[in-house]
This record gives sequence, C-alpha cells and structure tokens, in this order.
Amino acid sequence: MIELDAVSARAGSFELHDITFAVAAGAWGIVLGPAGSGKTTLLETIAGVRRASRGHIRLDGADAATLPPERRGTGLVHQHAWLFPHLSVAENIGYGTSDHRMVRDLAARLGADTLMGRPVASLSGGERQVVALARALAPSPAILLLDEPFAALDPRRRRIIRAELHRIHRERGMTVLHVTHDFDEAGTLGDIAIVLDAGRVVQVAPPATLFRQPATGAVADFLGAENVLAGTIERCGEEESGVATLRFASEGIVLSSVGDHAGGAGHAVIRGEDVVLSRGAAGSNSMRNVLSGCVAEVTPRGVLTRVSVEIGATTIVAVVTAAAARELELEVGVPVVASVKATAVHLC
Repeated sequence: MIELDAVSARAGSFELHDITFAVAAGAWGIVLGPAGSGKTTLLETIAGVRRASRGHIRLDGADAATLPPERRGTGLVHQHAWLFPHLSVAENIGYGTSDHRMVRDLAARLGADTLMGRPVASLSGGERQVVALARALAPSPAILLLDEPFAALDPRRRRIIRAELHRIHRERGMTVLHVTHDFDEAGTLGDIAIVLDAGRVVQVAPPATLFRQPATGAVADFLGAENVLAGTIERCGEEESGVATLRFASEGIVLSSVGDHAGGAGHAVIRGEDVVLSRGAAGSNSMRNVLSGCVAEVTPRGVLTRVSVEIGATTIVAVVTAAAARELELEVGVPVVASVKATAVHLC
C-alpha cells in the first residue's frame, strides 16, 4: 500500500504541495498531469531519491521517512531507463538480486533474453526501457514505481510488454504507481487515478469516474474532453431521485443537466461521443438538450469522424462513426441537430 498525507518536497525551484492520496495494497495507481506538474518528483519522493520536506509517507504500513531508498521495498523505472553503462544487460537485470533463475525468467517474459550479452551502449531507447523494467522487477519489490515505462516502445511492443507486466502484477500482488500520458493505459490498467497540476493533487478517482466526471474544466481539457464550455450554472429544482436539476448558460447556448452543484460560474463538459447528430428532429424523447446548428468542420479519423457544429456563438464537437457521417451526408454548411442527454452534461 502507498499512503501519502500532506507530503511536500522540492526539486530545484519546483515544489510538491500537500500531496494526499492512497493506493490500496495490490492496486494499480495511475498518475496523470501536464508536463511540469510534478509526476516524476512524486515518484522520486516516494522512492526516497528525494526527501520529503513535510508530511508522511507510509509504504505497506511502514513509515518511509525513517527508511533509506534501498529499504523501502520499491522498484523505480525512470522514463530514460538510467542503466549502468559499465555493465552488460544481464548484469543490469541481475544487479539487485542473486536469483539467477528470476533474472532469466524475467528476461524471457519481457523479451530481453536476446539482449543479455549486449553492452548497454548498443541498445535502442525501447530496449533500454525493457531492461530497466526487468531490473526493477528482479528483486521482487512490493511496490513498483513507473515513470512512463513504455514511452520509447513501438505500439505493438508496448501492448505486449504492458500485458505481460499486468500479468506479473497480478501474480505477485504488487502495488503499482504508474505515471503515463496515455489515457488508454490509464483506463485499462488503473484502479485509481491521481491528477496533478502545478505540484498539487486536483482529483483522485477511479479512471472511469475521472473521465466522465472531471473535477474542473482544466482537468476535463487535459483529459481530452471535446467540449469544455465556460458559463454560469443555476439550480432549478430537485429531481425525485434527490439530485438537482441544473441549468447551464454560455454564449447563447442553454443546457439542462442533473447533479450536485452549488451554482455560479463553472464549466459544462460533454464528451464528443455523447453528442448525437441528426438531419431532422432528435430521435429520442430522453434528450433534454436539442440544439440546431450548422456543420463547420468534418475531420475523418479512421473509423471515427470528428464533426464541429456551430450553434450560435458556440461550437459543439461530436464524434460519430465514419459510417454515420456518410449516412448523414455531413458536409460543411449542412444544417444539423445536436442532441445531448441531461445526464451526459457534466457540470463542474
């Protein structure tokens, strides 16, 4: 288990501020955030490479403040691997263990067995990352800290290594904390996600909740939500279920939503796949938000198509299948109706 309580740490002029979160034993935590938000500094502080200036770090129940890095039970994989240049691949992987069988097994499982006799200087960036991952796993750490460990791998190799690491994680019951910019990794691997911005935690939630209900407009924008609209929010009443009926207004567009918001300035967040386009009236009585506009841009992206619709002074982006775009004959200037369920409008 990884537990941080009000942890602060410095890296040059940068500072982590009051970091608090927990990753349960055996769980896979994901750390997300823009460049410079403190993700690497966070991992280094947990591993003991950097000293926490305030707060408490507990690793599997032990107070890590009293433990040197080598006694924290962590394996750390940096984005740039940082292998020992004077050692061979085999010597790098075996550096933290005397279990030669473990070294051979990990090398085979991760595809590093063909690299064993090579010098580090001959390795590609992706090969270095694979070796660094095997080296971190070889001592069988209870906690694995990963700083974009697949960034240098080609897409096919990334899928293979990621799947194998996931199997090793389940077999060993390790606790993982994984920095990534890959939202697919976050959604498929993560049990809990921590979002950092400017050295502070801005949201902690399961990935599914994070992507559907970002805490702020800035988080929604970072996570790639197609529609993040600034405006004002008004509480209009209570639903039978106890949630509030909400009204959002911005730039001549008005949206209905449901949820729990105090009202005032805020953002409406709508995923592109939740916007339904039609050439006539909306096809479902469940759609509270029915907006007429004109197609401003059509951008094919493989099997999906991104469609920008101008609705007054506001642009709404829909993501539809390429087949649907052809069927609707979507072109610039074509009038369309964009419909969105109230439950698909997240206000924050």
